[in-house]
Amino acid sequence: MTQAEQRRAAFTTVADGVHRISEAYVNFYLVESPDGLILVDSGLPASWKTLDDSIRGLGHSVDDIAALVLTHAHFDHLGLAHRLHTEFGVPVWVHGGDSYIARHPYRYRHEKSRFVFALAHPGGLPVLASMTKAGALRVRGVDELKLFPAETGSTALPVPGSPEVVFSPGHTAGHCGLYLRDRDVLFSGDALVTLDPYTRRTGPRIVAGAATMDSRQNLDTLTQLEQTGASLVLPGHGEPWTGGIEEAVAAARHQAES
Repeated sequence: MTQAEQRRAAFTTVADGVHRISEAYVNFYLVESPDGLILVDSGLPASWKTLDDSIRGLGHSVDDIAALVLTHAHFDHLGLAHRLHTEFGVPVWVHGGDSYIARHPYRYRHEKSRFVFALAHPGGLPVLASMTKAGALRVRGVDELKLFPAETGSTALPVPGSPEVVFSPGHTAGHCGLYLRDRDVLFSGDALVTLDPYTRRTGPRIVAGAATMDSRQNLDTLTQLEQTGASLVLPGHGEPWTGGIEEAVAAARHQAES
């Protein structure tokens, strides 16, 4: 395989100008627009080379990233944020409800003990081990942040691609989906995933209480994601969902009740 082919293989194009990078069971996304390039979430520290290869494979450089927009600030979505900001001056956008976590990646609320839950659900241990190997225990926070506008009903951020903020708390206090209306693509973050890292179960669902602040609120605020009517759902963990957000939300709620 040539170097160019290796770079192309580092990412998967999932929609027009939208490219998925998946490493250590964590997804993040590059979005190309006529006015520039943005990153939605940023994986784990070991993904730096994969990111660089992906960007070069698309004919860009890291210097071309105009913004990093976080669906939420858990460590596995914040992994490259500190380096992008300090070395390349990339502004990091996040909802104010997650600004504390963005500065302190390991201090966040969750319903259940992560250690006890992991022992009780050994199926998820290979996922957690892979994330640890990829730097899950050495993520650095970001002190200087740009906060989403206070009114988040259908606010489009002033970054390339104009993603609309869809406030959907529960997984974290400031969790937000991001909707690209012109491409009918919804980044659901961890409010709705197709792989739970803590159990390794697949299909549309919310993440286990070992990483979720309030499961009931998470389920309730899936309504906000559903109202986008998006055809393609791109989660923080697991494969893209092509059956539409309404079907994904229905499946997630059914799974939670079963």
